[in-house]
Amino acid sequence: MAMGCELRITNKDRNTKARVGILKVGERQIETPAFMPVGTQASVKGQMPSEVMSSGHKVICLNSYHLLLRPGIDIIRNLGGLHKFMSWDHLILTDSGGFQVYSMAPISSIKDDGISFTSHIDGARIDLTPELSVRTQEEIGTDIAMALDVCPTYTIDRTEIERSVDLTSRWAERCKMAKGKNEMALFGIIQGGVFMDLRRQSVRVITNIGFDGYAVGGLSVGEPRRARLEIAGGLSYLLPDDKIRYIMGVGFPEEIVRFVSMGYDLFDCVLPTRCGRNGLVFTKSGLINLRRPEYRSDTRPIEDDCPCPACQNFTRAYLSHLFRSKEMLAPRLASLHNLYHYGWLFDRIRESIRAKTFESFSEKFYDIDL
Repeated sequence: MAMGCELRITNKDRNTKARVGILKVGERQIETPAFMPVGTQASVKGQMPSEVMSSGHKVICLNSYHLLLRPGIDIIRNLGGLHKFMSWDHLILTDSGGFQVYSMAPISSIKDDGISFTSHIDGARIDLTPELSVRTQEEIGTDIAMALDVCPTYTIDRTEIERSVDLTSRWAERCKMAKGKNEMALFGIIQGGVFMDLRRQSVRVITNIGFDGYAVGGLSVGEPRRARLEIAGGLSYLLPDDKIRYIMGVGFPEEIVRFVSMGYDLFDCVLPTRCGRNGLVFTKSGLINLRRPEYRSDTRPIEDDCPCPACQNFTRAYLSHLFRSKEMLAPRLASLHNLYHYGWLFDRIRESIRAKTFESFSEKFYDIDL
């Protein structure tokens, strides 16, 4: 495999910071801005890898912490690495386990050396250090690894956020030193909560260490939307122009369009499949709930011009029936439609940037006051 990670910007919008680029890692590449469906345990819930690709996505986001627990590093490595293991030929980004500090707080504790977890599978103690996090991601064969960080929940307790920034900075240095595989990209993560001065401090330290790309972490963890926009907007002027800007965990379409206008390139979120499992489907007019009574006799597809299998073959009424009957086909079809919708959205985003019409596209996309 060829070595290196390269971002080449091919188009820029005239009036915003939106941009189109080609991200190449080894021999694999994607066009940005891009959305990463989440497949925490090496599976985008309910979908075949070929279906994820057909819906317009060529990069997915997995979680190395969960894969470390099950099935384990040795099994994935011995079976040929992540791509072969899950039959996915395109880019894979793996989160380091830092988000689990937030999502699994009751069974984790933060120490200077790393994060101590009690396994939710068998109760075993797991001490996740920066070195183990990088080694795990290298050995399972990811394309893009994330440095181990501390992702705190939303709080106005400055002392707690200061500690998360300090540990994230020290662990980032250790992750950089632990990296051995040249063909694997390594991204650093910016923390700092809703304190802009701490965010600036984090940017200075993490960019001085030097990574292949930079992620904004610690957003979408309970903070007000206005604060999220202000922090992301401020950071967009501080992060290097020649590296990927990845904003972690942001997923509503109207927010994505705003963040693209700030110059962010990479996004991930569980929303397409989580919403789909609960009967919520995305349309160009907004989100609809197929469980509502008005859809029981609705003969329209979810979206008239959508090429997904759900829209091409079934009515809203049929899908509503499947959900009410608790048929497993229901969440599969709704999730697949949502993945197609996100594929459509990012196609239009890139298309409008190339055509210099992104600003008008973003203004009329959703009339929602964030």
